[in-house]
Order: sequence, then C-alpha cells, then structure tokens
Amino acid sequence: MEKKRVAVGGTFEPLHEGHRAILKKAYELGEVYIGLTSDAMADRRYRKVLPYWRRKKALEQYVHQGFGIIPNIQKIHDPYGPTIDEHFDYIVISPDTYPVAMEINQIREKKGLRPIEAIKIDFVLAQDGKPISSTRIKNGEIDEHGVLLHK
Repeated sequence: MEKKRVAVGGTFEPLHEGHRAILKKAYELGEVYIGLTSDAMADRRYRKVLPYWRRKKALEQYVHQGFGIIPNIQKIHDPYGPTIDEHFDYIVISPDTYPVAMEINQIREKKGLRPIEAIKIDFVLAQDGKPISSTRIKNGEIDEHGVLLHK
C-alpha cells in the first residue's frame, strides 16, 4: 500500500511543543513534506526570524532527534507551496492556519484537483493556559515547553 502524502508548512522558529504536536500527527499519517518559509516570506512577519538555512538546519535536527526521520523540507515562497498543484492526502494545521487550508482547497477545486483533508491540531497550552507560540517565546513570556519565564 502506498504511503499517504502529508503536507505541513510554517516558519518553525523558534521550534516549540506546538510544532512537535503538528509534526507528530503528520508523521503518524504518512510521508511528510514540510514547507519552510523562504527568507522573503518570513521577513514579512511582524517579528524578526532566523535566516532560512538556520531554520532548516534546526528543523532537520529537531525532526531527526524527535522522530528518527530525515525530513523532506522544501522552501516555500507563498502560503500554499506545492499543495495547490501536487497530490497530497492530508494537510496538518493549527487553528491559526485553518483558513489557509481552506484557501488551498478552493484553489485546488478551481484547478480540478481533489481537496486535501485538513487535520486540525489543537493549540498546545502553556502553563498559564494560553497557547504556546513562537511570538510568546521570542517575547520572553514562556519557553518552548510553555513554562512561564516571569510572572
């Protein structure tokens, strides 16, 4: 039986437990293709992120150490990456990226492609009950595991 193709995308910086939950589910579902935002795309964010090559290296190490897998990482230059043209069975998303998955399927429908099944992973909550996010980590509120750094 052919392995299912699974798409995941993001900036992945800094890596945290929310990313781990998404990647864990993705690898449970099949062969994972990770779309990692290009520097140009990442620079459009409201916060500074590391260069693509550093984020890619960190993501490769994170996946290899956490799952024992050498990841398939592709640079993406827009929110959709290869998902609007290539065959995928699943796209694993967070509540934040659910609207993008819906846009992807609208584009696919216009192209005569079948929709990708969206698997939404709930936010992983920090110690304070709020979602763990890269922004909160960068702001010094929490660490990558959701532990509060100051009260």
